[in-house]
Amino acid sequence: MMTVPTLTGQRPPAATGRPGLTAQLLRRKPIGQMVSEADEGHGGTKLVRSFGVLQLTMISVGATLGTGILVILGESVPLAGPAIWISFAIAGLAALLSAVSYAEMAGLVPVAGSSYSYSYATMGEGMAWICGWCLVLEYAVSVAAVAVGAGQYVNETLAVFGQVLPDAISQPPGEGGLMNIPAMVIVVLAMLLLVKGAKESAWINTSIVVVKVGILLFFCAVAFTAFNAGNFEPLLPMGAAGVSAAASSVFFSYIGFDAASTAGEEARNPKKDLPRAIMLSMVIVTTIYVLVAVAAIGARPWGWFDGTDAALVRILEETTGQPWIALVFAVGAVLAIASIVLTVLYGQTRILLSMSRDGLVPKIFGRVSRRTGTPVAGTLLVGTAVALTAGLVPLGALADATSIGTLFAFALVNVAVIYLRRTRPELERTFRVPLFPLTPILGALMCGYLMLNLGADTWVVFGIWMLVGVAAYFGYGRRNSRVASLTHEEYRELSGRESSTLSTPEPTKAEIS
Repeated sequence: MMTVPTLTGQRPPAATGRPGLTAQLLRRKPIGQMVSEADEGHGGTKLVRSFGVLQLTMISVGATLGTGILVILGESVPLAGPAIWISFAIAGLAALLSAVSYAEMAGLVPVAGSSYSYSYATMGEGMAWICGWCLVLEYAVSVAAVAVGAGQYVNETLAVFGQVLPDAISQPPGEGGLMNIPAMVIVVLAMLLLVKGAKESAWINTSIVVVKVGILLFFCAVAFTAFNAGNFEPLLPMGAAGVSAAASSVFFSYIGFDAASTAGEEARNPKKDLPRAIMLSMVIVTTIYVLVAVAAIGARPWGWFDGTDAALVRILEETTGQPWIALVFAVGAVLAIASIVLTVLYGQTRILLSMSRDGLVPKIFGRVSRRTGTPVAGTLLVGTAVALTAGLVPLGALADATSIGTLFAFALVNVAVIYLRRTRPELERTFRVPLFPLTPILGALMCGYLMLNLGADTWVVFGIWMLVGVAAYFGYGRRNSRVASLTHEEYRELSGRESSTLSTPEPTKAEIS
């Protein structure tokens, strides 16, 4: 009886039969192996399971709530006009359709890789790499995009005391400055907190999320005192195309539930708690986004938002005439941005950890510290790269680049749900997508529709990013893939062992030839 290595082990030198390119791209990673690796850890050290449903929900809400409202409202309102709340609702619906698919997959594949792992288990290594590469764009650029907005609110805080940061240190090149120092500082602080420990980071995030929800509800209460229904006329000054364009742009505001799904290896009961956290967070976030958007437009005509930084603080200042109210909100907004940076950066490091475990990116991203139970080296590398991006790249380019990566990854998760329902209906599902297959089909189609509404420049950036990803795969991932390192016989036996425990079908001929 031959000894079959795990995917994290080394194949004996004498073994032969590495798959060809097509077979490698189609070779799936068994779900049972993913779960086994999560339980055993990598290199003898595993992530610590310390999150309950509350922490998971707060990770999701923390990564989502505030981005589209606090940071890019001034850029999205001119696209949609008073109908910006409809844009948020459309983006929220698209996200919700994908969120239910995420909830089902999170219960089936409770590991750290999120949609990357879901794609690997269903569509093979090639599509998994594409998805993982999109997630790198989605997470890293999202952190930078949100952190860029920190400078606006730091200035609003200082303005109460008659001070302001010079553009040279609060704006990126191209927008009148040399480097956005506040954005870089927030990323570095989040990086250091994540290095310390996931449990500590989660509790701090939970506290900040409570503050964030409080200040947004406070804004609504104040803004509704200056509500003018006439501000909603005409509702669609830029037409339906403007509403769709704004919805595509703000879609990156909804990536929070993806961040929660990356916590699969640190949740105490991931099969039940992850689906619950994902669905609960989507309800909370969409409700508050639409409510704040309606309150903001009701308080000020849509043309007022064009070029207005920190729009919500300005509305509070003009409505109340009390500088201290603006100060409280601005400080709360900085904290809100910090929680988004913290949770999304967390998700980025866990995606890279999973890809490293599979051999598709360098091992350093998968090393888990025995002392802290976190991927320290990977966190420091990612945090440094994101901090530099946040300090040097303008917000608009970052937001759209994040949206297209997010939409592509979400579409793949919808497809993964359909695939597993058809090929492996016997697997135990702690959450099932309602109205199957209509819901995941609509989710995938809506993601595709929103992608098409993004600008040509965004597609060019996405195309260049994909070409870089192809080069990275052939330069490193293809040669170091642990799934591909298994011989045909080893892979068949590994898949067969999963079949006996999960009742999975045998791999296809394309995967083993």
